[in-house]
Amino acid sequence: MAAAPDTRWLRDATRGGVGTVCNELAQACGFGVLLDEQRLPVAPMVNGACELLGIDPIYVANEGKFIAVVAPEEAEAGLAALQSHPLGADAAEVGEIIAEPAETVILRTGFGGTRIVDMLVGDPLPRIC
Repeated sequence: MAAAPDTRWLRDATRGGVGTVCNELAQACGFGVLLDEQRLPVAPMVNGACELLGIDPIYVANEGKFIAVVAPEEAEAGLAALQSHPLGADAAEVGEIIAEPAETVILRTGFGGTRIVDMLVGDPLPRIC
C-alpha cells in the first residue's frame, strides 16, 4: 500500500472470479471496466482445465488474489511492489476504469474484438474448502 497510497478500491477475487468482482466494482462506482484478456495472468493448466470443463476462466475463484484500483500515476510503482514479492510475481495491470458504457464490464479479447462480461449467475463449480 505504501507504493500506491491513493489506492481507491481493493477486493479479493474469490467468489465469482475477476468477472464478478469487476461487475461489483462497475455497479458500485457507476463507471465501466475495460479488461484486456491478453493481460489476465491465467496459468496454462487452469486454461486447459477450464476448456475441458466448459468454464470461462474469468469466473473461476482466485484464492489469494485481489483486484485493486489505483491512481494511474501510481500503477507502475504499485505493480512493481507487488511483483517484487514471490507471491505477487504474476501481478499484472489487467484493465482500466472507463466512463462509458457505465456499470458494464467489457473484455477486449485475444482476437481483437470485445464482449460484455456479465455478473456470474450461480456457481460453475462447487467450492471445496
